[in-house]
Amino acid sequence: MNIKASLDTIILYVHNVENLKSFYSQTFGFSLIDEYGSLWALLEAGQGKIGLHKIGDQYLDKSKSSLKFNNNTKIVFEIHEDIAQVRTHLISQNIAMRDIKTFDDYDFWLCDGEDPEGNVFQLKQKKFLYRPF
Repeated sequence: MNIKASLDTIILYVHNVENLKSFYSQTFGFSLIDEYGSLWALLEAGQGKIGLHKIGDQYLDKSKSSLKFNNNTKIVFEIHEDIAQVRTHLISQNIAMRDIKTFDDYDFWLCDGEDPEGNVFQLKQKKFLYRPF
């Protein structure tokens, strides 16, 4: 059986729903679709949605003082603006951003960043004839 599906929502389990709701709304212009107090927020993110779900206390490592943690997820946002200018703007907003990179025979420039809780996101811009450095 082949199941035909399309991505609807990515849910991130987070420490502070309000903080990340503000981050993604202000940084990327995502609009709020739904929320439930400090436990849940659902944001419109282009053709998909990002859900922010408060992580349960039983899953928190109370020995760590930082809210940042490692995970194995990266959310990729395709942008149409100049990736170097966007990167510079985000750095000026104290958002951790890595260097712009690409790969041989790949049509996009890439730049990773981190939200306030350490979740990695990637900006992706079509190369065309643009070179960001």
